[in-house]
Amino acid sequence: MKNLTLKQLRYFDALARHRHFGRAAEASSISQPALSLQVKELEKMFGAPLVERSTPKVRLTAIGEVVIAKGRQILLAVEELEDLVRASKGPLAGRLRLGIIPTVGPYLLPEIMLALSARYPQLELEVRESMTKALIKDLTEGRLDLAVVALPISEPNLREFALFEEEFALVRPMADAEKPIPSPKHLRTMRLLLLEEGHCFRDQALSVCKITEAQPRQLMEGSSLSTLVQMVGAGMGVTLIPEIAINLEARSTDVSIVKFPAPAPTRTIGMVWRNTHPLSEQLAQIGEIIRGVGENKRDGTGAYAS
Repeated sequence: MKNLTLKQLRYFDALARHRHFGRAAEASSISQPALSLQVKELEKMFGAPLVERSTPKVRLTAIGEVVIAKGRQILLAVEELEDLVRASKGPLAGRLRLGIIPTVGPYLLPEIMLALSARYPQLELEVRESMTKALIKDLTEGRLDLAVVALPISEPNLREFALFEEEFALVRPMADAEKPIPSPKHLRTMRLLLLEEGHCFRDQALSVCKITEAQPRQLMEGSSLSTLVQMVGAGMGVTLIPEIAINLEARSTDVSIVKFPAPAPTRTIGMVWRNTHPLSEQLAQIGEIIRGVGENKRDGTGAYAS
């Protein structure tokens, strides 16, 4: 019998994630027939089908689920061995896969990349922007090395590293600029613009306003903070944005952006990675660099403080 290879496991992992031969092949940078052939070779080895091909969306068979679970453990162990080799060679170099949430990425990522490039010129940074749930899944399954998210995550297998705490700001039409800042209780009576479901910042905004159930009459959704600010500029309601977004979003449209009086609502941005990651010490050093970037960004928002 032909020996099982890591390449076959990686192809099968891509298929299990995308549940589609074409998308899995594209993600693996090979042709669809080539990926299909590798999966068939795996099935020959195990003497049973690993996927159901009768539906547009690929489904794993019972043995396929077992194979992918064990296979991912093997792939993760191999990744950590490779990282251990890298850690023993001195300064951080090579590929580093960073995940970041959409309410942080547009505002910090350019500065993060510049700072890391200056400190680690041999580092090859690969960035994925996605929502917290997807990032944590990729992190635990070994497809990311670290992720910048809102804390806490409270996953026992992940280490949390706090970067900075930031306040929320209120965005409202310019016509309301001279009005008193509404309390959270008053915000519940206003038309609140929120990010779509799945964004942690949506849940945080609802918590600030003490809203437990979305009411279609009062709430509207957008796909990004920039979209929400544009909607506010069009007079469609009010929204909340994080402190690091103020400078960029204040330039995007004619709105009033103010901070809440103390004690202002806040969130904690942090970095997470697997407890078992061999580069844990180096990742903590990267965290210190990102912390400095975040603090510098926040220092530039004072002009909008109330």
